[in-house]
Amino acid sequence: MTTPADATDSFEADAPGQGDELVDLLVQTSFDVIAIVTRVGAEHDMSLTLVRMLGILRDRTLKAAELADYLGLERSTVSGLIDRAERRGFVVREAHSADGRSVQLRLTDAGQAMAKRGADEIAVRMAPLLERVPPRLRELLAD
Repeated sequence: MTTPADATDSFEADAPGQGDELVDLLVQTSFDVIAIVTRVGAEHDMSLTLVRMLGILRDRTLKAAELADYLGLERSTVSGLIDRAERRGFVVREAHSADGRSVQLRLTDAGQAMAKRGADEIAVRMAPLLERVPPRLRELLAD
């Protein structure tokens, strides 16, 4: 598997001097993306972390510990996040099919709808960012 560092190393080897431009673009774009996701979340009274949680769970079920790993947070922090999402009707806890002692998390229909709505709104707002990326850098990112 190629790591981000491997990709940067091979890019620099293929196109000397252009690595800095790509890194600068990625860093600036990441700030813009976080701002967009945060703004969309705020418009729906959701934190950035809750938006991330909905995005992670929209195509899978996970144990709370697995969700904590995806989010890079402590289990106790994720437990509170799950409680808040459950109260809003976005997630349910279900018995894990393979391990009866643990629970897995799944988005409800309302959670799926909110995840889709948020993703659609984020995509619309990100379109201008994508247009800023020069075609040759878009190809490199796609690779």
